Amino acid sequence: MKNETSISKLLPVLFGFFIMGFVDVVGIATNYVKQDFSLSDTLANLLPMMVFLWFAVFSVPTGLLMNAVGRKKTVILGMVITFTAMIVPLMAYRFEVVLVAFALLGVGNTILQVSLNPLLYNVVKGNRLTSSLTWGQFIKAIASFLGPIIAGFAAAGLGNWKMLFPIFAGITLMSALWLFFTQIEEKPVEGKTSSFSACFGLLKDRTILMFFLGILFVVGIDVGLNITIPKFLMERCNIPLDQAGLGTSLYFIARTTGTFVGAILLIKISGRNFLIISMIVAIAGMLLLLMMTNLWTILVLIFILGFAVANVFSIIFSAALQKKPERANEISGLMVMGIAGGAVVPPLMGIVSDITGQTGGLAVLLITMIYILIAGTQMKKA
Repeated sequence: MKNETSISKLLPVLFGFFIMGFVDVVGIATNYVKQDFSLSDTLANLLPMMVFLWFAVFSVPTGLLMNAVGRKKTVILGMVITFTAMIVPLMAYRFEVVLVAFALLGVGNTILQVSLNPLLYNVVKGNRLTSSLTWGQFIKAIASFLGPIIAGFAAAGLGNWKMLFPIFAGITLMSALWLFFTQIEEKPVEGKTSSFSACFGLLKDRTILMFFLGILFVVGIDVGLNITIPKFLMERCNIPLDQAGLGTSLYFIARTTGTFVGAILLIKISGRNFLIISMIVAIAGMLLLLMMTNLWTILVLIFILGFAVANVFSIIFSAALQKKPERANEISGLMVMGIAGGAVVPPLMGIVSDITGQTGGLAVLLITMIYILIAGTQMKKA
């Protein structure tokens, strides 16, 4: 009976990661919006910036909010804002309205990312935290690769790609209600008087700073690939957007497969070794991708890249939380602030892409991959 109760509490928390995955719809949406409004790469890449900018603004305040109202209530708040974001584009489809919608999506997702990971502490034992976070990323990846598929189905079967928004809105509402009616006991949080300065003071710890930059760069890689793969396929292989968008789905299928495998292997393999091997494979895959012109070879390399980076976020996030578990809420806020890398890296890629093409944009990601590899070699000191 005790095990059944634990599972009944775990499932609605894990399903929250599915809602978290809706943020990755910004990848395929950027391509559709660019096409609909005839935008340049620089202007189109404002969409992911509008989403991920808010991770820099609201992450630490959300960590403090959790101390005041609890993790479960904070998660539900994130879902309510996500639901609102899905409704806005249905009211009016103009570029400025879409920017507002994705800004709301970014705010809601920020709150979810900060609060959902620590909420696992209340239903999962600490020694299984890395594996549990990876299972959460696996569920998130399922939502991520379904996004382009649903967008394609909506465009072809329902007459408009934007019909994915009411579908996502309904699922978000269901998830919020499920969690709301689930009883989860939350232990009192130590240090409720934490301030902004105390939170940012954690970055004086060299290891915490390294983890923060690692999160910033891995999210930059993820978002950068998400929005650039369709454009790269169109440019390199001369195929239309409806077909090129499936390259994003392939990437997320690879991430889903990678997180599933990682959730199993990370029970026995150290996160440090797993991370180092993953980044070596990712760097090799990116170098090859930049040189290839054959469609099927490129698709294979996209899959390899998605598989290689699938577990990097959860490994770094888990290591950060376990560095100072008594400051889990604040550290979670700092790590999620690093997700603002999704607002930093893609605009830089867009500027380079407008000058040199999509190949140059993807080359930017090599620098971030090399940093994560170097950071991985230092994780033993953590």
